[in-house]
Amino acid sequence: MQESLVSANDYLRRILLSPVYEVAQFTPLQAMTRLGDRLGNSIFIKREDTQPVHSFKLRGAYNKIAQLNDEQKARGVIAASAGNHAQGVALSAKRLGIRATIVMPITTPDIKVTSVRAHGAEVILVGENFDEASSHCQQLMQQHGYTMIPPFDDPDIIAGQGTIGKELLDQDSHLDAIFVPVGGGGLAAGIAVYIKQLLPHIKVIAVEPSESCCLKAALAAGQPTLLERVGLFADGVAVRQIGKETFRLCQQYIDEVVTVSSDEICAAMQDIFEDTRAISEPSGALALAGLKRYTSDHQLSGQRLACILSGANMNFHNLRYISERSELGEKKEAILAVTIPERVGAYLEFVEYLGGRAITEFNYRYSDINRANIYVGIKVTNRQQELNEIIDTLRQADYQVVDLSDDEIAKLHVRYMVGGKAAKPLKEHIFSFEFAEQPRALLRFLQTLGPKWNITLFHYRNHGAAYGQVLVGFEDNGLDLATLTEHFDQIGFNYHCETNNPACQFFL
Repeated sequence: MQESLVSANDYLRRILLSPVYEVAQFTPLQAMTRLGDRLGNSIFIKREDTQPVHSFKLRGAYNKIAQLNDEQKARGVIAASAGNHAQGVALSAKRLGIRATIVMPITTPDIKVTSVRAHGAEVILVGENFDEASSHCQQLMQQHGYTMIPPFDDPDIIAGQGTIGKELLDQDSHLDAIFVPVGGGGLAAGIAVYIKQLLPHIKVIAVEPSESCCLKAALAAGQPTLLERVGLFADGVAVRQIGKETFRLCQQYIDEVVTVSSDEICAAMQDIFEDTRAISEPSGALALAGLKRYTSDHQLSGQRLACILSGANMNFHNLRYISERSELGEKKEAILAVTIPERVGAYLEFVEYLGGRAITEFNYRYSDINRANIYVGIKVTNRQQELNEIIDTLRQADYQVVDLSDDEIAKLHVRYMVGGKAAKPLKEHIFSFEFAEQPRALLRFLQTLGPKWNITLFHYRNHGAAYGQVLVGFEDNGLDLATLTEHFDQIGFNYHCETNNPACQFFL
């Protein structure tokens, strides 16, 4: 994007005059009475999932395309996207009678490809990741003279998203704070620059996943900073670097940044469903997760708080994973690794020490004549208050206990592998990997690893997400660890060494 000289007043004018309502809806601001009663605040959720493309992205895309001159419209528009931006561009172009081309990775789920085509756009599937698709998109733009419609870092895109801020003040001008999800920053920048011109006392608080916090990193560095990697659970906000113009505005107008875990996002998705019966996508529930975290951290009560439900283009198969994790995100379940004696009656004694608390999960397989390692889930009313009490009680009874409640490897892999200890002593290295899901993805993953190392452990579970998560053990065949990781770097998978992970040490 070219250097922007757009002033705050000009953004205000652009937002007020935006033609987005030629295609977008003025969305409801719905009270979340059940959650509000629980948290002691008035909580409202802005239902951008009710847009024709089930996402706020339609606003920015339409505002940008509507501003094009006749020559640009005649040549057509192009975008690279595997998500909500693609659908926003496709529908906007259709309404304006403009040809649209969307370049998507071949790994894009069929439901998203079908949806974009249904809105009249030509879909070109190229590359196995977004970077490859984006590169091809640039080539087509130069070759055919298409106008690129960027996902966030553009004044017209920002102004289009900023119309949400206008609606919020029209619906409730007495808000104390507004919580906004951040990916590339277009939504947060647009809402913040509008709100702060009119009612600057209303806080605008940005929310990011803890594993994809590009705004937080940029604020710390004083400029947009490229993250080494991002988590992909909330793929709608999995952006490695915030935009230049969006950062300029966020740095000036955003009051605070809150980061949340994947489990907290899952819990927020459950809250949204229970109050509204809407099923948001993970990034769609991000702002509510931040609202809940902020309310807890600052002990807020009696406040009027709003958040943005930014999208609901959800892969149905991902719901089983979210359901498993929502109780952990609400801190109503604790996960422990406990060593108990391997004898008759030991399990009963252990349960008695829990004082009648409900057990939500229990994984065990005989492996030693004297001791048994168990993976146990325990239902709690408030994990923060009760967990230490449970652990102290068990340790006083001479149980060895490790808290795994926040251990991602334990919850994603190890819970399904309890009892899988090797039959003979092994010296091994354990790594977690992430790869794009597509047909034959697992086969290609194994073929790419090659036959150089003996695999001693393997766990993979398809959660219906765009990226697969694999835990792999490699036998130490005399080569140092650097040689192994050098091979991983060459083949290009995201990976992390988990050999010293407590759950792996305890059970595997």
